[in-house]
Amino acid sequence: MLKGKIYQSLAGFYDVQSGDQLYRTRARGNFRKRKITPLVGDDVKFQVEDDNQGYILEILPRKNALTRPPIANIDQAIVATAATQPAFSSNLLDRQLIALEISRIKPVIYFTKTDLLTDSQRQQLKAIAADYAKIPYKVIFPEPAFSEAALQELRKLFSKKENVIMGQTGAGKSTLLNHLAPTLALKTGEISTALNRGRHTTRRVALLQVNDGLIADTPGFSSYDTLEIDFRELAAYFPEFKRASTKCRFRGCVHVNEPDCEVKRQVETGEIMKSRYENYLQLYTDIKNRKPNYKK
Repeated sequence: MLKGKIYQSLAGFYDVQSGDQLYRTRARGNFRKRKITPLVGDDVKFQVEDDNQGYILEILPRKNALTRPPIANIDQAIVATAATQPAFSSNLLDRQLIALEISRIKPVIYFTKTDLLTDSQRQQLKAIAADYAKIPYKVIFPEPAFSEAALQELRKLFSKKENVIMGQTGAGKSTLLNHLAPTLALKTGEISTALNRGRHTTRRVALLQVNDGLIADTPGFSSYDTLEIDFRELAAYFPEFKRASTKCRFRGCVHVNEPDCEVKRQVETGEIMKSRYENYLQLYTDIKNRKPNYKK
């Protein structure tokens, strides 16, 4: 029995990398009965038969899994954040960051389209970027938009990690991916030619090597649409709220109407971003008022 990682899934086949060798495998029949679907990024045990083909026998425990794209064991997400066109949205960025906190995925905020800003817009957004860096989140504000220094910093962050790129439509995810790894299109083509026997229209998810790290080549992460959490848990996914809450008068303070709330005090003094607190209140209300889904 061998151990490896699923690098690609396509039409019921799973391409597993083990050492320097890539094996094409299928999942055992009892996986379907048990409603288990292997995902790209899964660490697996498998056996090999003839012609480097084999069967996945066991999926090792996952640390996280996303539904869009269907991928597991992600360490880090590059959040491609448009500085303009579409206009910067702190609400969208905060929703993305919360989704990553829930999945225990480390975010890296990368501002795109910085070359389209006016001088005053640039100064304003740089101040916002600095505030996110204080939380602390890793923030890259490149000048010019895809400067080699910024791309090198990002490539270093990839090292020994499994990465995804996420962001709204038009934020420049694919452009960023192509700047990071100009050979990616070629590599994708090579993998497809080597592995695809016959043509498949199924949407492919794959992990590709970039600077001794891995990146999913499907920049379609949109798992932040709905946050399936209890409204009382929301504050725990704002790192600066979590730190401040140890000084709130009431244990279990949700930082809305309670007296002697440290989070609200730090919003007043500017230690916590006002926009983050306003986005929190909006989300808190949305989640609290959401109708339960009985179809689950």
